[in-house]
Amino acid sequence: MRLFTAKLMNKNSQLTRFVAILGLFVAVMFMEFSTPTEYVFGYLYTGPILLTNSWFGRTATLQATLIAVCLTILNLFLPGGEAIKASTVADRAIAVMALIVTGVLSDRLRRSQEAIALTRAKLESQEELVKVREDFASTLTHDLKTPLLGAIETIKAFQQEKFGPVLPAQQQVLDTMARSHKTSLQLLETLLDIYRNDTEGLKLNLAPVDLTNLAEDVAGSLIELAANRRVHLSVSYGDSDWRSALWVQGDVLQLQRVFNNLLVNAINHSRRGARVEVVLEPQASYQVVKILDTGAGIGSEQFPYLFERFYQGHSNRQAKGSGLGLYLSRQIIEAHGGIIWAENRVPTGAMFAFKLPVYPFQSALTV
Repeated sequence: MRLFTAKLMNKNSQLTRFVAILGLFVAVMFMEFSTPTEYVFGYLYTGPILLTNSWFGRTATLQATLIAVCLTILNLFLPGGEAIKASTVADRAIAVMALIVTGVLSDRLRRSQEAIALTRAKLESQEELVKVREDFASTLTHDLKTPLLGAIETIKAFQQEKFGPVLPAQQQVLDTMARSHKTSLQLLETLLDIYRNDTEGLKLNLAPVDLTNLAEDVAGSLIELAANRRVHLSVSYGDSDWRSALWVQGDVLQLQRVFNNLLVNAINHSRRGARVEVVLEPQASYQVVKILDTGAGIGSEQFPYLFERFYQGHSNRQAKGSGLGLYLSRQIIEAHGGIIWAENRVPTGAMFAFKLPVYPFQSALTV
């Protein structure tokens, strides 16, 4: 019943529009055929032509244009009894050309609008699909944390011999399993943070932070990882031999993640026996942190994409990650009003660096 009612209303609407266009044609025809031939009212047919194009489409527009052209030419001979002048013929020829151009251009405009509408609909559907995928990935990532946490706690219970004695060889296997699960959990938490930051923005708990203390703490926590990969890890203070504080206004936990991401990235991409160095450089307006490695360097074509989500690159560097650490680091640094970038070193290696605005009241902190 509703479908029938909708069809009936549509037919009534089309009939009303047809009557309106027909009325306009009749009005223009009356002015054309009731006045002397030299008065050209044919230009007024552009109104019903445009309405026809808007309401009925291409075929109807061409038909309306043809009718308008024929009526304009016919008025040269009807109602008759007048001498046809060359100037009158020229005026009507110009009017005919104008009507044809109006019909053609209005048809092209309609097709362009339809193409734009179709493109917009496709873009909206793609954006909606991307949103659905993001929501699905976020939900899946969140749901995967529960079984991972359960597995980690179970392994921990085995390591503590709550289910009976554990042989040394079994303890090694349990250690490997625990590290693997913790790495997976860390990856899931990074994914969750990235999705949350993209949708809600990164929320910072700002306070005065000394980047020097932060760098030393994170480097100290990664000594074992560096030792396992036979990589020498150190912290230096640029051109100065003296330790100095680098105060910024920042979120300690988030900046700690940046240091951890950049250092782990440098360690994993370094060969055995290589060196990774954290260089801290205070400047007038910014505090600069540089992570230097002696790996294979970065291909020049990769620089525009290094800090994009899931980008892993293609190079001779030693390891590949998830492509999330650098992206998250960029989110954090930019949220602090800073800049993060990468460069190749001479003769070999890469530098990942960031700079943050100097804490304006750092003199009070050092007193």
